[in-house]
Amino acid sequence: MQGPRRARLIDVARRAGVGKTTASDALSGTGRVSPATRDAVLAAAADLGYTANTAARHLRNGSIGTIGIVLPEVVSRSSYYMAFSFGIVTHAAAHDVDVTIVSPSVSSGRSRPIRADGLIIGDPLSGDPALPALFASGIPIVTQEHLPDDVEGEPVGVVWSSHESGMLRLMDEIDRTGARHPALLVAPDITDWSRQLVAGYRRGCASRGLEPVLAPIEFEAPWAAVRAATERLLAERPETDVIICAPDSSAIEVVAVLGRMGRVIGDDITVVSCVDHPSLPYLQPSITSIDLRPRESGVACAALLLDVLEGRAEPGADIEFPITVVARESTAHPLRARAS
Repeated sequence: MQGPRRARLIDVARRAGVGKTTASDALSGTGRVSPATRDAVLAAAADLGYTANTAARHLRNGSIGTIGIVLPEVVSRSSYYMAFSFGIVTHAAAHDVDVTIVSPSVSSGRSRPIRADGLIIGDPLSGDPALPALFASGIPIVTQEHLPDDVEGEPVGVVWSSHESGMLRLMDEIDRTGARHPALLVAPDITDWSRQLVAGYRRGCASRGLEPVLAPIEFEAPWAAVRAATERLLAERPETDVIICAPDSSAIEVVAVLGRMGRVIGDDITVVSCVDHPSLPYLQPSITSIDLRPRESGVACAALLLDVLEGRAEPGADIEFPITVVARESTAHPLRARAS
């Protein structure tokens, strides 16, 4: 279960019963704020354990016209992150802004400062040693999804999706097959995305009286690891009649493994994916998935960062980005033969 989120400026403002600008002025000692209001805001901040956003205080007047992207290492084999990056580049180019890839070497004490007006971090990873250094740099940061609980720092904005709701909608599609033994292939606690997926899966299983089965796998697992995890799952839980694939493109390897094992998708087992992929509509049968709309998500992150940098939006924005479930042939018909 996901732990409580770190308090934000908007939370302080709501607790104190004031606007976000008033709360910011009260905390910074600027603006025309009455002593009573300032005391109420400070008390709310203390109650919530709020700490000021150092990045917001370092928004610089001297722009160099470049923003940076920080991505997981899996980007080299991920259609999702390629499309996400393209969305960022497209929006930035339309606003005459360059984009650079920021090396993870920031975590090991780089000697050069980061040459960017702001950063976008896609799917911040729990335990990533680069994150503390990035937030300590004071550079304004927008994250795609909320920060893991073990990361100190506050982004100037977050673009997030309700992946828990997406998982529940995916399980509604699975219901059409009549399956009773779903298993989730996932890296359980590494990102806000994966934690939400697990929470939605557990909720969905509980409401249906099903046993939740997690098949752990690394967030950046190569296909060989996906293959091994799938084989291990089916050896330990042969009754599995649905494999819900969380990692990007993992459904492709799962389908291949099932074919080699003589399992027939749509006959005695179903495969669905938590990340859509260009090949999924063309598999036989085609695979139902969650469309995370990565290109549009990249555009939303870039737009938010530029809005904050250029003063069109205040730091602290928390924007929900809509995602959809794409129902395809893999969940269109009931399974004909299931293990009991």
